[in-house]
Amino acid sequence: MTRGRIRARIRRSNLYTFACLRTYDAETEEPHQFQGPGYSRIVYCNESHRHKKKPLKYCTNYISTTKYNIITFLPKAIFEQFRRVANLYFLLTAILSLTDVAPFSAVSMIAPLAFVVGLSMAKEALEDWRRFIQDMKVNMRKAKVHKGNGVFGPKPWMKLRVGDVVKVEKDQFFPADLLLLSSSYEDGICYVETMNLDGETNLKIKRALEVTLPLDDDMAVKDFTGKIRCEDPNPNLYTFVGNLEYDRQVYPIEPSQILLRDSKLRNTSYVYGVVIFTGHDSKVMQNATKSPSKRSRIEKQMDKIIYILFSLLVLISLISSIGFAVKTEFQMPHWWYLQPYVDSKLYDPNHPALSGLFHLVTALILYGYLIPISLYVSIEVVKVLQATFINQDLHMYDEETGTPAQARTSNLNEELGQVDTILSDKTGTLTCNQMDFLKCSIAGVPYGMRSSEVELAAAMQMANDLNVHDSELTHKSRPEIELETVVTCKDEQDRKPPIKGFSFEDSRLMPENWSKEPNPDVILLFFRILAICHTAIPEENEETGGFTYEAESPDEGAFLVAAREFGFEFCRRTQSSIFVREKYSSSKAPIEREYKILNLLDFTSKRKRMSVIVQDEDGQILLLCKGADSIIFDRLSKNGRMFEEATTKHLNEYGEAGLRTLALAYKRLEETEYSAWNNEFLKAKTSIGGDREAMLERISDMMERDLILVGATAVEDKLQKGVPQCIDKLAQAGLKIWVLTGDKLETAINIGYACSLLRQGMKQICITSMNADTSEQDSKEAVKENISMQITNASQMIKLETDPHAASALIIDGKTLTYALEDDLKHQFLNLAVDCASVICCRVSPKQKAMVTRLVKEGTGKTTLAIGDGANDVGMIQEADIGVGISGVEGMQAVMASDFAIAQFRFLERLLVVHGHWCYKRIAQMICYFFYKNIAFGLTIFYFEAFTGFSGQSVYDDWYMLLFNVILTSLPVISLGVFEQDVSSEVCLQFPALYQQGPRNLFFDWYRIFGWMGNGLYSSLIIFFLNIIIFYDQAFREGGQTADMSAVGTTMFTCIIWAVNCQIALTMSHFTWIQHLLVWGSVATWYLFLLLYGMMSPVYSGNAFRLLVEALAPAPIYWCVTILVTVACNLPYLAHISFQRCFHPLDHHIIQEIKYYKKDIEDRHMWTRERSKARQETKIGFTARVDAKIRQLKGRLTKKYSTLSAQVVMSPS
Repeated sequence: MTRGRIRARIRRSNLYTFACLRTYDAETEEPHQFQGPGYSRIVYCNESHRHKKKPLKYCTNYISTTKYNIITFLPKAIFEQFRRVANLYFLLTAILSLTDVAPFSAVSMIAPLAFVVGLSMAKEALEDWRRFIQDMKVNMRKAKVHKGNGVFGPKPWMKLRVGDVVKVEKDQFFPADLLLLSSSYEDGICYVETMNLDGETNLKIKRALEVTLPLDDDMAVKDFTGKIRCEDPNPNLYTFVGNLEYDRQVYPIEPSQILLRDSKLRNTSYVYGVVIFTGHDSKVMQNATKSPSKRSRIEKQMDKIIYILFSLLVLISLISSIGFAVKTEFQMPHWWYLQPYVDSKLYDPNHPALSGLFHLVTALILYGYLIPISLYVSIEVVKVLQATFINQDLHMYDEETGTPAQARTSNLNEELGQVDTILSDKTGTLTCNQMDFLKCSIAGVPYGMRSSEVELAAAMQMANDLNVHDSELTHKSRPEIELETVVTCKDEQDRKPPIKGFSFEDSRLMPENWSKEPNPDVILLFFRILAICHTAIPEENEETGGFTYEAESPDEGAFLVAAREFGFEFCRRTQSSIFVREKYSSSKAPIEREYKILNLLDFTSKRKRMSVIVQDEDGQILLLCKGADSIIFDRLSKNGRMFEEATTKHLNEYGEAGLRTLALAYKRLEETEYSAWNNEFLKAKTSIGGDREAMLERISDMMERDLILVGATAVEDKLQKGVPQCIDKLAQAGLKIWVLTGDKLETAINIGYACSLLRQGMKQICITSMNADTSEQDSKEAVKENISMQITNASQMIKLETDPHAASALIIDGKTLTYALEDDLKHQFLNLAVDCASVICCRVSPKQKAMVTRLVKEGTGKTTLAIGDGANDVGMIQEADIGVGISGVEGMQAVMASDFAIAQFRFLERLLVVHGHWCYKRIAQMICYFFYKNIAFGLTIFYFEAFTGFSGQSVYDDWYMLLFNVILTSLPVISLGVFEQDVSSEVCLQFPALYQQGPRNLFFDWYRIFGWMGNGLYSSLIIFFLNIIIFYDQAFREGGQTADMSAVGTTMFTCIIWAVNCQIALTMSHFTWIQHLLVWGSVATWYLFLLLYGMMSPVYSGNAFRLLVEALAPAPIYWCVTILVTVACNLPYLAHISFQRCFHPLDHHIIQEIKYYKKDIEDRHMWTRERSKARQETKIGFTARVDAKIRQLKGRLTKKYSTLSAQVVMSPS
């Protein structure tokens, strides 16, 4: 029977030492003793039918991330809609419209509400349907399940049950949480990629219990039965407690035997596993959190405006009801011709207070048009369309990965235009998380000619500064710059096609040449350490015959690629050996050498090093070690420090160039020395007890002493394309940028320089915690006091700084941040951070990232944006006002938790400076206009009611009022919210200071809101009183008849339609045919409706029957009043914007005028001058570097001229 077993049969358990794997002896541990609740789950292996009935019936493997289902959609969606106060109010008025107190017909109140709520529910249903389709794609994936008699067949994931035995093949996802039974490797290990769970790209090693290793083919599973007792479902990804009862024995189950749903099988042909947790019981689903509900500042402010309008509504309703009560008591008895029905309680002079109370309800319904019913649905439509434009922006499409920008929620579009602080991750966000071997130091000699991106950026900036600002310095420096250019050009000609992971260029280390170098034996050892000291697995590419490597970290992968290029190709790994093809010359064939692996001491974040003990073909035993330079240098022998001084110098240079460094060392071992140590090591390895790890650590540390330094490596974590330029533009837009990273201090600072967040001359404030035993309470207090003192001194220094151009950068590590984020220090820390030009937090945990974000958000009260690409950024992304995920190499966790997703950091510039600016202004203007038009319309109803003795009579036909918000004025305002542009996208990027209109809230502050409300009040007065004055006793028709109520009401409504549509036309800065069609089309629609409505039977049209054709259209006064009122309504706004543009223009007004008169083409000097003005004063970014250089050069010139003038004055004497 063939089982497709991988040729390299590796017992990795013989190599690994620490917690990731247990030894065979560890299986003799006592089974777990379960006590108390939380450990009640029982699983019958290969007997899933026993789990069809309670109490062993567990949830199915069907997963759902939808908000609704068929049963809950209507009740839940309706509840969501009526959580909005405005909708609740309209529901109440719609119910009351069925009673006698209603001034309108029930249809005119119920129809708009049904339309608005129905549209919002339809949007909810569509979004939920998309989630359902996504879920079903996962639920319908096929898994191979044991169906009995050793036969495996496909089954949808959703139909898997607890107890099923499944077979998962290479590169497939695990369909549920499984207990690993066996794998294609004979010792039951397998490699798992957990990118979807924790964002880590390195592979994890899992290992089956030894007792289940024989279950490694289809037929072997046939008669397998067992019983698992384990913990209940919980969200802990890294823990698992359970026992397997098999063959009348009980075996403890550890996390290393559990394969979690949504992780992927790698480098292993197949595994067998038994299902333990399904569906929503699985650990990944237990970890799924609902993203927090986020609302934009404009939306929160809009609620306040709604409350103001409610207050106005109640006020005028009270005035109306009091007026009605007074009229009813004192005047109603004399109006014999208006006597109501005798039994009517609505008009009872004997009970005027009761009549007034009934009228209050009538008034509340009548003036309901002050509250715009279609505002919410219009905003939702606009935001969805804005999000569509963001998704389809080709300038934010990444061609390399084929990834467009994605607005995952449309609720926060306008918030993009109000960001004050950006909190960014580093690795994978500012950098690519792609490691390239760039330089190395071997035996004290530096190798590698190519410059890092940091060095190139610095050289370019220096060259630009010198060329532009100092001809003298440029002249002196030119030979150096030219030389570098010549070298680069020569390299370009000789350069081979790029190799992923290898950007090294230096012919001295190529196969033919390295043997001629001063220390060829050390260089040979350096190459062998790269090729042997690792945990990677080679995969042969059948097409090319070459190898690719599955490594636990990107750095390790880069080392193996480098070793291959240097002629030392790692080609095969077996249970006990590593095989390397060593090629010393291009003319000779490679020699395959075997290195027996005796022990492997793996890398942990605590150890910060990794070692491997090997025996070469000559029998020599060697310990090969790589690790952090500080750790390795402490372990060098006296004889092993020959190259320490030179290597330290090179490491510092590499660090300044933004490179990640590791030191390499070795040690020769005698047979007796190794045997003695190995006996101790095996004792510790096979011991049972809680101190096993500590013993292994201590014995490993004994071996990793008295090392001999070989050299150091430098790999580059490349900056993402366009990052420095993007940061510069965001800084010019007035945004503050914080970097939160888990990297070490030196790397974070180097990246800060590369991105221009730091620059020469900037004062670096490093807040550090002193070395104290923090386990003692006194020491903790001392540390806190020390940190508080550092913060106070730094704040004092910044306040006493007299140079307006001086800039400070705050740098703090995670250990210190733990204290700085405590309640008594956090505001002090925040005040210092806000005063600094840039802030870099290094060595921070995911939780600390979220805590810093919350501190900035709540402490400053301003809009924060967090951007990251890994699972460790999820907390920060969810905590910020806006979360942006980067769809990078660290999985999709950050994207799934985000509000907006982009492919690269550089697209953030366009997302904020263009789309953010546009969306903010569009939504702000749209809401202001909405309130304006509803006040202008709603108050005319109040005036007419007062004019008619507070009778509750409406001057407008019910159908006019129904169509006002829903059709006649809704489309123009939607076009304003979707298409309006104060300036083009190119101008937004050229004038980044325009962005500050959002954070300063220029277009939605109370001054502007009340201005628009005042405009609405003025328009309502003009519309009503001009019409009443003109029509009151004026002959209207040819026969001399005066206008009746329907004629006056229709004329007033025509004036409103014209006035509000002309107003929106004046508000727009950017017209397309769509705006023209919708604005003027709305006016035309009104006339068309009036014509068609008038042609209907009087049963339906009532007083509007043939009104336009027979009464209004033939009357010149109708057309004259329309023109007069429209002009009078819009004249003040026209005067206001004319005055503002002439005497107090905003930035975009000036730009619009320049563009209109084509001065940007005719007068480039003026255009450039205006562009230089339209930058926020900034102390970070490339522009700030240039400005600092200009000031430095001007200072030199001033000093030079003062010296010359002093000499001239002194010369006559």
